[in-house]
Amino acid sequence: MAAYGLYTHIASNKFRSMVLLAGLFVLIYVLVYAGALIAEVVINSDASVDYYLMAALRDLLTAFPYATGAAALWIVIAYFFHQNMIDAVTGGEDVTRQQQPRLYNLLENLCISRGIPMPKLKVMESPALNAFATGLNRRQYAVTVTTGLLKTLNDQEIEAVLGHELTHIRNGDVQLMVVAVIIAGVVGFFGELFFRTFTNLSWSSGGGWSSSSSSRSSSSSSSDSDSKGSGGGAIIVVIVAIALIMLAWLLSQVVKLALSRSRELLADAGSVELTKNPDAMISALRKIENRGELPGATSAVMELCVDNPREGFADLFATHPSVQSRVDALVKFAGGHDPGPLALPSDATDAPDDQPEQPGSEGQSPPSPPQGPWGSTTEPAGAPGAGPEGPWGRHR
Repeated sequence: MAAYGLYTHIASNKFRSMVLLAGLFVLIYVLVYAGALIAEVVINSDASVDYYLMAALRDLLTAFPYATGAAALWIVIAYFFHQNMIDAVTGGEDVTRQQQPRLYNLLENLCISRGIPMPKLKVMESPALNAFATGLNRRQYAVTVTTGLLKTLNDQEIEAVLGHELTHIRNGDVQLMVVAVIIAGVVGFFGELFFRTFTNLSWSSGGGWSSSSSSRSSSSSSSDSDSKGSGGGAIIVVIVAIALIMLAWLLSQVVKLALSRSRELLADAGSVELTKNPDAMISALRKIENRGELPGATSAVMELCVDNPREGFADLFATHPSVQSRVDALVKFAGGHDPGPLALPSDATDAPDDQPEQPGSEGQSPPSPPQGPWGSTTEPAGAPGAGPEGPWGRHR
């Protein structure tokens, strides 16, 4: 499906996402087939590879309605209780206009300007700079922001972040990501279940599979030789089953990555469309950069956030594009200006105590020379007073 503009990209992305979600359902049946292979080997360890493959296929057809029902039940439970589970993990609480007038008014103005139903507003106590949207229908939609984000970002930047999350809701990203996380959770759950079951089994000296607490013994030398001859087939089938389980888990992670990475760029563009302020979105991303990790939050929650920081090997499975690539896209396509990585006042307080004290560090920062609208980007990271002075001023 060719895409030539923002809205055709959104439509094309939705189509690809539905195909990917269908692929996630297929992975559930791949896991069931892998489990059937292991079960057939445990039941009969003296058969050939062809027998195991055909027997497992018959088992899959028999278990198909049950596997489908179990996956559907899982989705139904998550449909009604996923917000409660997320709130339990993050500690997010509903807030009203009286409790958070600044945040509430910013979100309400955005919704009114585009005729978007007002989602619930939640705030979680955390020094991290992040936000995320959740919900599967209009009654469940909610936007959660951290207290760290509210303290650090100015009104324009918070408005840009809220626009980013509203775009996720408008484009249907929230529903797709929640469903993807749920189905990927099914894949991970059954994959771990099969691995735990398999590790509790051991290959007995008689050529059969048994539990760790018991073992089989052959009754005669002829049957012993037959078992050794057919044991190779059982081992091959078990290796195939393990490979299928690992492949299913890996593909489930890749699908989540594909869903989230492309949607984050579209959400950034949607925020600019809502606020007409690309510089605010860029500045917000620069402040959030590497400061969004929510302590105690699961990977499923982090995948819903504005930024999901990952470093080293974990970056191979990062669900979000890098902040640099997102900023570059906003500069190229939205005409924004990149101030470069920003140092915040909180970064200076985290610096080692043995560093020499800078002049004017006690009380207040020394005055800065006149700068452009985006401030100087030549100051070292963590230096007092670093960060843009711009029309919005420095926010602590």
